[in-house]
Amino acid sequence: MEFPAYLATMPMHAITEIHGEPGLLARFRLELRAFDEAARARLTEALDLAAELHRDDRRVREPYLNHLLRVAIRLMHHYQVRDVDVIVAGLLHDAVEDHPDELAATASGESSEAHDGGDATAAALAVLAERFGPRVARLVGAVTNPAYDPGRDKHVQYREHVAASLDREPWARVIKISDFTDNGVGVIHTVGPKVTSSARKYRPLVPVYRDLVTRPDTPLSAPVKEHILGQLDLAEERFSAILDEPPHPN
Repeated sequence: MEFPAYLATMPMHAITEIHGEPGLLARFRLELRAFDEAARARLTEALDLAAELHRDDRRVREPYLNHLLRVAIRLMHHYQVRDVDVIVAGLLHDAVEDHPDELAATASGESSEAHDGGDATAAALAVLAERFGPRVARLVGAVTNPAYDPGRDKHVQYREHVAASLDREPWARVIKISDFTDNGVGVIHTVGPKVTSSARKYRPLVPVYRDLVTRPDTPLSAPVKEHILGQLDLAEERFSAILDEPPHPN
């Protein structure tokens, strides 16, 4: 499939709408040119694993892999991340949360029902540590949601987890912010009830991320931080447009 020469400058959701998953894969490969051969091989291995684990997953209108590709491309292009561990973790950031048994089975050879609960999560993280190193596993673990207390509001627990987990993992903040940007700023690219439910879930997190981004130990340049703050402003505008009552005409 032929792609336009300006693919490298297109907004990612525009690539998604026009070219779909093949276009995002082509854009990902363009970004890989900035890395050496060993790094490209490692990133390709992570992409292949993500594609296999999420092969049947969808996000309303698109394959789930599109989301993972956008998170990784944003890390490389907009955030100028060259730390391969971070990008690998970005590609695999939902692997343990969504497919712990399947991921664990890739190493153990056990059936997908061999683990449950925390055992499955620990086994899946162990697989990532073995294949990609303990730092990748630690980063993925930091952005993996824990089991929630059914007696408490799930969204409140999610916000508590985000604040606590990212407080001690500066690079995990960067991954989660890319994830949030795709989900929050990109909320207008989805349809149906998910538009409102996502806006309600993510709106209270904007000040949390604003604080995390501006911390001195968040390992991003000042221009990148300014870019992210602008994206958080845009997310707030979109959440307001979705959730707030429009003013009544006089």
